[in-house]
Amino acid sequence: MEQNELKMILQSIANGETSVDEAMTKFKTAPFEDLGFAKIDYHRSIRQGIGEVIYGAGKTPEQIVQIADNLLKNGQKTVLITRMNKEAAEQADKYLPFTYYEMGHIGIVGEMPNPDTETNIVVATGGTSDMPVAEEAALTAEALGNNVIRLYDVGVSGIHRLLSHSEEIMNAKVIIAVAGMEGALASVIGGLADCPVIAVPTSVGYGAAFGGVAALLSMLNSCASGVSVVNIDNGFGAGYLASMINHI
Repeated sequence: MEQNELKMILQSIANGETSVDEAMTKFKTAPFEDLGFAKIDYHRSIRQGIGEVIYGAGKTPEQIVQIADNLLKNGQKTVLITRMNKEAAEQADKYLPFTYYEMGHIGIVGEMPNPDTETNIVVATGGTSDMPVAEEAALTAEALGNNVIRLYDVGVSGIHRLLSHSEEIMNAKVIIAVAGMEGALASVIGGLADCPVIAVPTSVGYGAAFGGVAALLSMLNSCASGVSVVNIDNGFGAGYLASMINHI
């Protein structure tokens, strides 16, 4: 149940249009619903301002469809599915109003909202190979009502590419810096921007990158102030946090 729907029910009671018993019936299933394999949290948008997100990895296509369908039926207009494979997306497309973004492994059920803030989130990558994680972050932020500017392949091996976008960097409300290898992009952006920088280490890199651990440690040890770090390849976490900051 969305916050707006809850307000409408309460206002309806206040206006005498809905009885207390009728409202109670609507509230009975509000907290969560047990589907056997999942307990869907319908109150999350009331507590956090953002509805439940489906983590697609490890779930069957049928489970994803059933969860998403129940969320839609209970008033959630946009359902975000992360780490979704193509097979699950093809199944979902048969039953739901659905869009699949293969690069970011993201599914959107329902409508993609228009941005509800005037400020921007910038998503920058060190290289093209970091784009799947960056797209997970960017699409998450867009699904949560943000305007996103993408700056891809602007890593420190050719720093003039990044500096050519100084205006976008300096006017951003929050920046997501996505990089593998040695993860230096976050520190460089942190030294240019006056806004929070969310660093996302990726598992891109040769052997000594240790699957993203090298980039993670570099970002954690950044000399630039205002840089925080999420887990390796966690584009969703970065996009969600950036949205929270952008809506403050």
